[in-house]
Amino acid sequence: MSGLDRVLAHSDIARLAHTLAERPGARLALPEPQRRAAVALILRVGGDGELALLMIKRATFEGDPWSGHVALPGGRHEPADASLEATATRETREETAVDLVSHGRVLGSLDDLHPRTPVLPPIVITPFVFVLAGEADLAPSHEVESVFWVPLAALRDPAASREVELELTGGPRRVSSFRYREHTIWGLTERVLRELLDRLDA
Repeated sequence: MSGLDRVLAHSDIARLAHTLAERPGARLALPEPQRRAAVALILRVGGDGELALLMIKRATFEGDPWSGHVALPGGRHEPADASLEATATRETREETAVDLVSHGRVLGSLDDLHPRTPVLPPIVITPFVFVLAGEADLAPSHEVESVFWVPLAALRDPAASREVELELTGGPRRVSSFRYREHTIWGLTERVLRELLDRLDA
């Protein structure tokens, strides 16, 4: 059995794949042309049999609304991308050096979503769920401060979910978040992770 086959046989992964096949992610019906982007939720199975998710912390750049945020690999769809899934795999390779085409497999997609605040650019984001076979050499690009694995058990821990007050462009705002070590995960990424956990527990 190959490394990828072993990952796909994991009970949580098999259940998630079935759930995503039964109910694919909902696409937002919006007028075109519409700015679109894709992110990758990349799962691996550790030596202990537990699932972990690849996340990044974006580097800080002046004028970037997502600067310094903890996020999922991904970015804007480019004309050369054959599909939004191709966008997710390209951006993952560029930002982390992980080659999902050679060492991963897509399980499906989650629901489209878009920013809820007018201070962020209008864009529709499609999250794709991938599994990765074995270990991967991580090499963050200049756009990424760090790349790390987050155990799903840490996100499922009720103590990780909390409401926090953040100082944002429009002033202080209380938001739902996950806390993992020194990282606060909120906004679009928090919403994507909530759906992933819901799908895993379905």
